[in-house]
Amino acid sequence: MRDMPVDSRPRERLAQLGERALSTAELLAITIRTGDGDGNNLHLAEKLLSTFNGLPGIARASITELTSLKGIGRVKAIEMKAALELGRRLAVTAPEERPTITSPADAANMVMAEMRFYEQEHFRAMLLDTRNSVLAIPTIHIGTLNSINVRPADTFRAALKENARSIILIHNHPSQDPSPSPEDVSTTRTFIQAGKLLDIEVLDHIVIGGNRFVSLKERQLAFD
Repeated sequence: MRDMPVDSRPRERLAQLGERALSTAELLAITIRTGDGDGNNLHLAEKLLSTFNGLPGIARASITELTSLKGIGRVKAIEMKAALELGRRLAVTAPEERPTITSPADAANMVMAEMRFYEQEHFRAMLLDTRNSVLAIPTIHIGTLNSINVRPADTFRAALKENARSIILIHNHPSQDPSPSPEDVSTTRTFIQAGKLLDIEVLDHIVIGGNRFVSLKERQLAFD
């Protein structure tokens, strides 16, 4: 694998391991094929995810906005938009294909590739149906370098809109240290209590830091 050109490694990994083994950044790298002159296609994919706050942001961005990023020409932008639209249509027509969360690692691996590069704290909610299949992962709030102030009302409004039965809270630490702060634990308790009032269970709170994550539930923090 090390002897392969860097730009071909995500393609080879997909061929050998299957598409589900790849991160979001690797899948996006296959779509854009080449880098930006300063790095390979995986580096450019990671920059795209960071700049536009993940796949939802890329999907919402216009062709002009996408091409403002070095390495993304008009053809690449159009091909990305087409691929994302195909994914959206598949999700609508085949809900049984939605990923199912069975562990904290499942949830963390869905977002880590993009969230580990954020320079500000991003608070997201993974919205799940009765089978723990992912309905959506909206960004609820973007904070500062080391703090975030999010209201449960905003999160549960998004959950009710998608008819979610449970949620997993997710946020990143730009410091690269995923250790939960006392504020993280306190916030989690507040969300758990709010969820009980709405009959929407908070299953976990995951903190992303670099290539690592911490599950508050696994550490028995706030989940008494």
